[in-house]
Amino acid sequence: MSAALRILVTGGAGFVGSHLCDRLIREGHEVVALDDFSTGSRANVAHLLRHRRFRLVEHDVSQPYDLAVDRIYNLASPASPPHYQRDPVRTTLVNVVGVFHALRLAEGRGARVFQASTSEVYGDPEVHPQPESYRGAVNPVGIRACYDEGKRCAESLVMDFHRRRGVEVRLARIFNTYGPRMALDDGRVVSNFIVQALRGEDLTVYGSGAQTRSFCYVDDLVEGIVRLMEHPTEAGPVNLGNPEEFTVLELAEEVLRLTGSRSRIVFRPLPQDDPRQRRPVIDHARRTLGFAPKVPLRVGLRRTIEGFRGALGPARPAPALAPPESDSPLPRAANG
Repeated sequence: MSAALRILVTGGAGFVGSHLCDRLIREGHEVVALDDFSTGSRANVAHLLRHRRFRLVEHDVSQPYDLAVDRIYNLASPASPPHYQRDPVRTTLVNVVGVFHALRLAEGRGARVFQASTSEVYGDPEVHPQPESYRGAVNPVGIRACYDEGKRCAESLVMDFHRRRGVEVRLARIFNTYGPRMALDDGRVVSNFIVQALRGEDLTVYGSGAQTRSFCYVDDLVEGIVRLMEHPTEAGPVNLGNPEEFTVLELAEEVLRLTGSRSRIVFRPLPQDDPRQRRPVIDHARRTLGFAPKVPLRVGLRRTIEGFRGALGPARPAPALAPPESDSPLPRAANG
């Protein structure tokens, strides 16, 4: 991007949204962050509140809104199972009605809109790894359907506004992302393990721990998001994530090593519809956007652990961070 733009980030006080706001402010743009703080936090953008090109607006995206903007990044949605299952009806409405309002605003203002979809549209995949052409295996009546099907319906709206109404859209399917500013009660595997390790609690592994995930550091994801938004023609969908694959048990062991925690690993039953494997095919993003994640898991985990130390505060003593032995990537999952 060269010229300064007026940019709206819905969910701008959330984990990914706040990092995106940082990036856009650094690039010289005027940014409005819209958030209802149901899962986001003012603390995530506190350092931006006095910046002359940043504005924070409290608003629920399931209600209409109107702002004069050139770009809309629609990131507003609870994104972890504990958060989106807390009020599943509202989760569906935020994802479906929320994207409808973003698209109507884009249509009325002549803006370009980025929709943050998710790897959850692939469900518990029967194809591995997952390319954009895969249509998924989602349980439409399961406990995760409010999010999975909400995001699938949102994708349909995005593409129909594009085809039928000429709205400029950019659609990304985001895979597991981690980094500083994740909520302490986020409920996703990286944040769960780090918080448990720093508090000296047992690390809870669901199932055998053999299920696999790929983990993308938030700075790498934001780079991909901005590249897709500013691509002159690519509408998507485009997978954004890190194709390096690890078992959940490998992740737990690495968190213990990096924190120096003496916590134990305990096993619990696997939740309903929990995916067994999750890894993106990012060939399209590499060719079209020049997107390639750069931060190894071990490096990203160290940064994330330090961020969580600050969030937990001095009242929660934690073991010292283990010294860095190597920044080389962890071994890949055997079943990857």
